[in-house]
Amino acid sequence: MRKLTTLMAAAIMVFAAAASAQETLLEHVVAACETDLENYCSTVTPGEGRLLHCMAAHADKISGRCEYAFYQAATLLEQLAAAVNYLATECGADIETHCSDVEMGEGRILACLSEHEAEIGESCKAAIADTVAE
Repeated sequence: MRKLTTLMAAAIMVFAAAASAQETLLEHVVAACETDLENYCSTVTPGEGRLLHCMAAHADKISGRCEYAFYQAATLLEQLAAAVNYLATECGADIETHCSDVEMGEGRILACLSEHEAEIGESCKAAIADTVAE
């Protein structure tokens, strides 16, 4: 259970730091796929992954631009998953020791680690520097 909590805390740290990048990525994919969405999925009600499923159903017809935008999104998500794993591995003990009582979300775990910067391990500091955008 602690490993899952640590992994969730690390995920929140990375995703909070990358939230604006994710929104920009979503906007990029929608813009790149606008024509394809209109051509193949205009009758689909957005939400719960329905548009994504529609695009997948028409994968053999989508434009190269849209396909490339999906590739870019998948690559970024893979990098974010690796960053979460890296932070969970390197900062897990520090999160449990110094921030176990901190509610996850909105950058609170990262703020807690920053408050305890003098006490956290060098590997955790390096992981934060490597993965969290300022």
